[in-house]
Amino acid sequence: MKKIAILGSTGSIGTQTLDVVRANGDIEVLGISAGHNIEMLEAQIREFSPRLAAVWEEESAAELKKRVADTNTRVVAGMEGLLELAVLPEVEILVTAIVGMIGIQPTIAAIKAGKDIALANKETLVTAGHLIMPLAKEHQISILPVDSEHSAIFQCLHGENQRTVEKLLITASGGPFRGKCSEKLRQVTVEDALKHPNWSMGHKITIDSATLVNKGLEVMEARWLFGVDLDHIRVVVQPKSIIHSMVEFADGAVLAQLGTPDMKLPIQYALYYPERRYLAGERLNFGTLTQITFEKPDVETFRGLPMAMKAARIGGSMPTVFNAANERAVAKFLRREIGFLDIYEVIEGAMEQHKTVENPGVEQILEAEAGTYEWIESRWHR
Repeated sequence: MKKIAILGSTGSIGTQTLDVVRANGDIEVLGISAGHNIEMLEAQIREFSPRLAAVWEEESAAELKKRVADTNTRVVAGMEGLLELAVLPEVEILVTAIVGMIGIQPTIAAIKAGKDIALANKETLVTAGHLIMPLAKEHQISILPVDSEHSAIFQCLHGENQRTVEKLLITASGGPFRGKCSEKLRQVTVEDALKHPNWSMGHKITIDSATLVNKGLEVMEARWLFGVDLDHIRVVVQPKSIIHSMVEFADGAVLAQLGTPDMKLPIQYALYYPERRYLAGERLNFGTLTQITFEKPDVETFRGLPMAMKAARIGGSMPTVFNAANERAVAKFLRREIGFLDIYEVIEGAMEQHKTVENPGVEQILEAEAGTYEWIESRWHR
């Protein structure tokens, strides 16, 4: 039995990871965690009987402890709880499906404890890739990408000589507003932004897809995951999400990974790598698939991508500021406190006011995050 723990088991990636566990029957879930959704966490405890359940909020943890007192699952809380879950003995793979920068410290702890990481938490590499990747190499553990685009690149690189990679081509659907001008985007609602044309995802990542911030974060991640310079990473719009990403090699050959938009595929690939297993679900029908089209991303309207590239090139603590500003701006948009285009204004302002710290450690990364939140609240408070 393969043994795993999941940071963020009640979110989109976490619940789909448990779908994969159910379908295969040979994975034991030793630990799970949530922010505050104790109803779902309780149901997961009763189904999977983990040894440990971590809850970010102390009050919710206390309530869950009462609810599952009749089980053998121990309930812990806060960052200490997440860190304990990350280093659980016997766990082979930690699935980091948690949203936000609270995933950084547990990921570092898990790496130091010799756990492989099935990485779905973007913030870990975006803000701390310069710390994570050398640490993973030092402890000889694998970082297995769960994000569909990075999984696609990972699959294309399997068996290839990394030194022959010429270019990474990360695909984007373009989101729900592809083709719209800035004037029309002034009027869009939260409901409009959450209508992704292809993927079923959590609210935050769906908004990131609409702004193209998501692609910027993926470029930053890819840089660290695959050791490829930013000048050799491109974003191309492929509206139907059939090609999940591509790799161009030195001889001009291009390998692409195709499939239906189903996150369970990259999740399962990461959990069983290098084995490829049967996965139930819809298949591509090349008899009815008439065309696959490509477009350049509209970086003048959807400024999330060029701002991300700017943050990545500056480096140091700037990617943290970009990420934190976006995180707070999206939360404000979802609460209807700001408009869709204001997300870009918040990010741009936060980046302009920040004094970059070179080679930041974890504490400096967290300080940059906190400082960015404080700056935003002082100017965008409602």
